Amino acid sequence: MAKEKIPVYTISNLAAPSLDPSDFMIEDFGPYLGRHSPHLHHAHRHNFYHLVYFRGGKGKHSIDFTQFPVEAGQVYFMTPGQVHSWNFEGVPTGYVVNFSEGFLKSFLLDANYLDRFSFFSGNATDSVVRLTGPVQEKVAGLLGEMTEEYRASAAADLFRAQLVQLFLWVQSGIASGRPALPAAATQKQQVMGSFRKLLDQNYKTMRLPSEYAALLFVTPNHLNVLSRHLLGRSAGEVIRDRVLLEAKRLLTNAGMTGAQIADELNFQDNSYFNRFFKKYEGVTPEEFRRKHAVK
Repeated sequence: MAKEKIPVYTISNLAAPSLDPSDFMIEDFGPYLGRHSPHLHHAHRHNFYHLVYFRGGKGKHSIDFTQFPVEAGQVYFMTPGQVHSWNFEGVPTGYVVNFSEGFLKSFLLDANYLDRFSFFSGNATDSVVRLTGPVQEKVAGLLGEMTEEYRASAAADLFRAQLVQLFLWVQSGIASGRPALPAAATQKQQVMGSFRKLLDQNYKTMRLPSEYAALLFVTPNHLNVLSRHLLGRSAGEVIRDRVLLEAKRLLTNAGMTGAQIADELNFQDNSYFNRFFKKYEGVTPEEFRRKHAVK
């Protein structure tokens, strides 16, 4: 019998039947979870942007194999392609929002607008934000209003504008908890952001810091210094970890053999891929696959 592939859900898969969510949906989290909990408990992907705001509850959720506890006032953001699973104790309360990659691009002049928000970096540790004080109250209130407007079939452009407002409020909440950065520090962060974006586009074929440094018009040593200062890891380690993350994502797809994954990630052969994975993850690819297999 063929093994089941990791599910990839669309917005339409996850909407209440009476709604028309081809590009956008928002809903109270309880009913949403009640409909989808049996299969969303296991590792799955989305082909859209996804966020959940928790008003309360207990349990854990995982983004790209990094686990986070559920906390009131927490909001997490996911980009298309990330692997995700839930393990809740009871039914958390809050709101869930799903929107397609094109939903905001048709509204904004800047096609890369979402890149300016740290929680859409695609890095799991940046994806989870704990809101406090006035920002938490504003975000919760806005999501409640959006849910009521969605039930009333409000215009799509209203939700586009409200999403941008939501993202700006969350980003301001993150910034308010940090000291103001000098202009030089901001420029360094921009270089590092460009590095990570280039890495997402080229990790399968470009494995050397010098290759990325050339595209960024900096020296390899400067890129390493920035990476260690801002990310706590060398540029080479960041590149390696990105390849390892993609290997984990592909291993949750039971339809791909180890040899196919090695080829997809441009390893010399399956043996080299196995040694790489075991060295940095501590288990073999097949041991990792069994642990995270869809059951």
